[in-house]
Amino acid sequence: MRAEADDITGLLVSWRDGDRGALDTLLPLIQRELDQIARRHLAGERREHSMLPSSLVQEAFLRLLPAHDVDWQSRAHFFAVASGVMRHVLVDYARRRSRAKRRGAAVHISIELAEVLSPGQVEEVVAIDLALLRLAALDERKSKVLEMRLFGELSVEETAEALGVAPNTVTRTGISREPGYDGS
Repeated sequence: MRAEADDITGLLVSWRDGDRGALDTLLPLIQRELDQIARRHLAGERREHSMLPSSLVQEAFLRLLPAHDVDWQSRAHFFAVASGVMRHVLVDYARRRSRAKRRGAAVHISIELAEVLSPGQVEEVVAIDLALLRLAALDERKSKVLEMRLFGELSVEETAEALGVAPNTVTRTGISREPGYDGS
């Protein structure tokens, strides 16, 4: 696992430095985990929605491509950012849908996004995003830990690595969800 993490980090650095071949090598290494993150983001949605995890990954990756010059710190940092981008893809969709509902105006929505959220879920996604923004105004680190642990399902160690803090600092935030936690 450590060797793969080092490989991914090295490829991210090479990609940032302009090596286009690094991206080609990187994609197969990150695809499975990106798909898992997308599945977790879509897990609470209706079973019959038309967006596939691969569509969410593609949209998120399209948003990440221009950010090739980011100073990627580690594999965990990349996946934390990717998870955040996926959340923003869903929030942006929810806001567009809510705006169209209020105004009654036609909004262009791709076929992949057409049925990702029910009307009730639109408000829920926007409320979660607003809650995270409010928490960030009070305690930015807690907000980032919450997002990484709950949405990205990163471990305490991966979250600490992505934030550049000690694992104890992550633990002290009070966000203790372990991957696979079912909320009961």
